[in-house]
Amino acid sequence: MEERMPLIGERLPEMNVQTTRGVKDLPKDYSGKWVVLFSHPADFTPVCTTEFVAFQNRFEEFRALNTELIGLSIDQVFAHIKWEEWIKENLDVEIEFPIIADDGTVGKRLGMVHPGKGNNTVRAVFVIDPKGIIRAILYYPQEMGRNFDEILRMIKALQTVDAEGVATPADWPNNELIGDRVIIPPAQDVDTARQRKEEYECFDWWFCHREL
Repeated sequence: MEERMPLIGERLPEMNVQTTRGVKDLPKDYSGKWVVLFSHPADFTPVCTTEFVAFQNRFEEFRALNTELIGLSIDQVFAHIKWEEWIKENLDVEIEFPIIADDGTVGKRLGMVHPGKGNNTVRAVFVIDPKGIIRAILYYPQEMGRNFDEILRMIKALQTVDAEGVATPADWPNNELIGDRVIIPPAQDVDTARQRKEEYECFDWWFCHREL
């Protein structure tokens, strides 16, 4: 039976991986932290290089959100190290996060290898919470670089959802209807539905919102 890729709400499969910062035990070594695990097609490629610079330029912002970054491609660790050196020497950016050296095992297990794209990993992003649960998955084609501000926004939104027991609207915190306010989960019974308009600002009982 072919192993399927994990889904949102499932725990990241346990894996020992070789990285540019030593062997890591996933997700155990990152317990208590959020993780952005992302794949790129290959080292020494232009779009991937712009992405690594973008991640590194936001490294402290992720750290401030208790979030660690982990890259991955089907390349040997030596290639990763040499590529890091090239980025430092030519672009003056020092990569501080680990990169997984994969022989295809990890990429295939996580559904990062598309059958129509040879053995290269696609641009996948897994957002993993402090309990090792996958909370969001993004996929981009090889030809298009990712939006890194959106990945940061996702982390902030998920942390807000967990801390406040709410939902966030489209483009939060810049929603066209309610700005940076958050949405109250819809009522599940008649009495609660009747009380909602008295407790919160609402468009209707099923669409109520509040300030953080």
